[in-house]
Amino acid sequence: MSQVGTEKNPLRVAIIGAGPTGFYAAEHLFKQKGIVIEVDLHDRLPTPFGLVRGGVAPDHQKIKSVTKAYDRTAAHPRFRFYGYVEFGSDVSLEDLKKHYHQVLFSTGAQTDRSLDVPGEGLKRSHAATEFVAWYNGHPDYRHRQFDLSVERAAVVGVGNVAVDVARILCRTPAELAATDIADYAEEALRASRIKEVYMLGRRGPAQAAFTNPELKELGEMPGADIVVLPEEVELDPLSEKSLADDKAAARKVEILQEYALRRETGKPRKLVVRFLVSPEEIIGNAAGEVVAMRIVKNELYATDNGTLRPRATDQIEELPVGLVFRSVGYQGVPLPGVPFHEKWGVIWNEKGRVIDPETKKPVAGLYAAGWIKRGPTGVIGTNKPDALETVQRMMEDLAQGLTLHPSQAQASAVEKLVRERKPNYVSWEDWKRLDEIEVGKGKREGRPRLKFTTVEEMQAALGR
Repeated sequence: MSQVGTEKNPLRVAIIGAGPTGFYAAEHLFKQKGIVIEVDLHDRLPTPFGLVRGGVAPDHQKIKSVTKAYDRTAAHPRFRFYGYVEFGSDVSLEDLKKHYHQVLFSTGAQTDRSLDVPGEGLKRSHAATEFVAWYNGHPDYRHRQFDLSVERAAVVGVGNVAVDVARILCRTPAELAATDIADYAEEALRASRIKEVYMLGRRGPAQAAFTNPELKELGEMPGADIVVLPEEVELDPLSEKSLADDKAAARKVEILQEYALRRETGKPRKLVVRFLVSPEEIIGNAAGEVVAMRIVKNELYATDNGTLRPRATDQIEELPVGLVFRSVGYQGVPLPGVPFHEKWGVIWNEKGRVIDPETKKPVAGLYAAGWIKRGPTGVIGTNKPDALETVQRMMEDLAQGLTLHPSQAQASAVEKLVRERKPNYVSWEDWKRLDEIEVGKGKREGRPRLKFTTVEEMQAALGR
């Protein structure tokens, strides 16, 4: 057998997870000089792009334009897409080892963290991630229901996901009608009776995780006034000190302090942004539905390493809310046969090399990138250097001959396997056809696209 990475014996790489990280990893692989590489990108959904399609808010179309770069990667002659093929169900780790020299996992962080407070399981208490997936037309969440007949909602968290949820709840029907929001979600939000949305942060304004552009957008919504309590955006000495070398955070505080001086203008909805408060209990009625939330006022203290953390005071408040969304972080999901760090919610790895937790040594041929590697931090672009770091480790290992030794390292063998296991898998050509149909339907209604929201719809559109 000739050397791996040549025309006669290309380096065969499987990437599991077709989100941004998966595409960035493929892009970096194809840029390697002097090495012939074939990349097969697998995803359990029929559609690619991960959170760009299913997570980015529908009113943020500019962010979604990043998929043009992924299309260029997919145009490479040695790229293949196997959509609607689930790792651990349709193909196993053993299957992949028989067909690839290297396997990279970029499955993201698919579940949410809990608040761990009484009443979290009540009706009308939800993970923000589920709401986001629902309004973005994710097939797994197509049939979820959210009661928008109440007048007040609370979003626990002050990251960009929390901001997206709060903003979508405050958008006017006309604004939503111009996006690629799922049609059933647009209809439900059009009938929404929500008048007031609370966004709750357990630390102060200087520690809020949302970005300045997201924050500025909240103050520019035509259908909602933004309300910030002046006393909650006054900086304590510890926070003031932390801003000395952080211009972005300092500007964030300035914007919030400007909002605190605003007067309400009588817009139909109101977004109230609160800081230094934590939920203590979600309160329900006799029917088991959310009717209020008990929150506690916090104060900040410095830990031994200088991090500012919140601790509860004796000041308690009750918010009359009928709908709660928790947005306090994503968490990775274990993959069959792949070492997983339960506490951290990531694959055991060292700079992208999967590590055996017992021996602390790399597992030959297995790698991780993106959120499943480092945890749910950063924005879409953060995944590009992250993927590069992993690809660099892959190339180092290739140079040392530290790869898997597949018995069937041919593209045709994988295609045969997938066709046997999942005859209705979706190829890149199939996806481009679906994409063309979605965009065409949207264009006729003056929208960016009208999404397919069930696998059955997608298969029918492909004539299956």
